[in-house]
Amino acid sequence: MILDGRTIAQNIYNSLGEDIAQLKDTPTLGAILVWNNDESLRYIKQKRKFAEKTWINFKLFQFEDTISEEALKSEILKLNNNTEISGYIVQLPLPKHINELRVIRNIDPKKDVDGFHPENQWKVMIWDLTGFAPCTPAGVMKILEHYNITLVWKKISILGRSNIVGKPLTMMCINAGATVTSCNSRTPDISEFTKNSDIVICATGIPHILKAHMTSPDSIVIDVGFSIVNGEIHWDADYNALISQWNSVTPVPGWVGPMTVAMLLSNTYKAHILAHE
Repeated sequence: MILDGRTIAQNIYNSLGEDIAQLKDTPTLGAILVWNNDESLRYIKQKRKFAEKTWINFKLFQFEDTISEEALKSEILKLNNNTEISGYIVQLPLPKHINELRVIRNIDPKKDVDGFHPENQWKVMIWDLTGFAPCTPAGVMKILEHYNITLVWKKISILGRSNIVGKPLTMMCINAGATVTSCNSRTPDISEFTKNSDIVICATGIPHILKAHMTSPDSIVIDVGFSIVNGEIHWDADYNALISQWNSVTPVPGWVGPMTVAMLLSNTYKAHILAHE
């Protein structure tokens, strides 16, 4: 079975559009862009496209990559105090002379629609739904929910331990009742865990780290991670082999971007509602 996040994302966009059409004030998503590389520009373009599709205003705040960390923090403070901005993101990565963690800590948690601020990460851990969950992990959970895949009693292996995906997703799955094993590129014999898992979620950015023989045929595989090698995209899981083995798996490519953006816009709508309450 193919777990197609694109269809779910479209449903979210449709629902958001209907809800936002009933509001007196339109939500506004802000985006800070410092490093103008092709990948970041592509992500910003995608976020603008779907924001406008759901009637969310989009404002881009673009700066030269020579901006100092202190100057960037000053710009962040302006957005924190800007009542016209419902929520905003700082597009990562940032130039090497800027400390990303220090920048993220300066974002107002109530406007942190990426869900990267420590306060929102902490709320994910303790299952406090008043915060904002990181968008990609939230998208994964939404896919499982859509296909009525309960996590109670399930054994899950998560490959990857990043602050953006791996760690918060581990907490979300534990909160949903699963038994979770956190693996990474240095875990000896990852297949020892993945073979015995009901669900395997890949988020390492290592090409084909998960092969078909490392899973059981009836397991579910959700592939989040990818890398670009010689101009070509390579995903963490060997998609074609997994499909041949009859695993339930997310399609490659296509599901990650739409679901991540859909959850970002859901967070923006939530931030707007909470601010007006």
